[in-house]
Amino acid sequence: MTEAARAAARGVGQRAPETADGVAHGQPVVDRLVALLDLERIEENIFRGVSPAESPVRVFGGQVAGQALVAAGRTVPSDRGVHSLHAYFIRPGDPAVPIVYEVDRIRDGRSFTTRRVVAVQHGKAIFALSASFQLEAQGIEHSDPMPEVAAPDELTDYAGWVEVAGEHLPPLARFPRPFDLRYVNEPPWAVADGVPRPARNQVWMRADGRLPDDPLVHVCALAYASDITLLDSVFARHGISPWRHQAMVASLDHAMWFHRPFRADEWVLYDCASPSASGTRGLATGRFFSRNGTLVASVVQEGLIRARE
Repeated sequence: MTEAARAAARGVGQRAPETADGVAHGQPVVDRLVALLDLERIEENIFRGVSPAESPVRVFGGQVAGQALVAAGRTVPSDRGVHSLHAYFIRPGDPAVPIVYEVDRIRDGRSFTTRRVVAVQHGKAIFALSASFQLEAQGIEHSDPMPEVAAPDELTDYAGWVEVAGEHLPPLARFPRPFDLRYVNEPPWAVADGVPRPARNQVWMRADGRLPDDPLVHVCALAYASDITLLDSVFARHGISPWRHQAMVASLDHAMWFHRPFRADEWVLYDCASPSASGTRGLATGRFFSRNGTLVASVVQEGLIRARE
């Protein structure tokens, strides 16, 4: 970590005053997401982000991934779009203080640009990300077809499933979310009846409002959303709920590949499955399809899951 980053980290004992208030209060939820991703630039390669006021005891993994990707993207020419990211969650993030993101400009090639980002709190790394950006090019094309599922307007919204779950959900689960979620199948956190189901979870999602046209905003918003429901496929296989069974859940590592352009404020289907769980770790894979059936992104994550018997 550079001296500038250390100085920035030392200066973040509290939330950044105006930015944090903007994220937390007085705005539509989707505008809070945009504000959350609008990092403060401290120096050429150093940025600072905040967490929402209603954050849980640790920073949401999708938030730090999205913010780190914003930091990387702001050091890359606008004609190069991100095509992949690989990340490790190192320590729990503290939502009470801002996060400093330090960008390392690994390579600037003719077609590809590589960045590495380290997120720092209290003088220690909490998250590390590598991202690759590419100049647009033409080449061979193919993709898997989208699964046949019900349309989003035929499905129960998130608030409806919260009512089904009732008192078993903590207050945090009832806070407004920046994404409209429509589960194709029953979310495991809502039923949690101990009956094993297929290790699969499908949910339509879109930002709950209009996002700016900047493609980087949409990519970072999808990175944020990719961490919301991915591990549900692990829980479904065992018929358990992270809340009802007081499970300890944390993202360990996360990878994404962005295949084609999309808008995160339009419906995308997140088709997730869990091929394995062992040693308190659950593996989940996900595929994002646009409403017209085009595969736009792929995801793999391993999470820590310690559930009571």
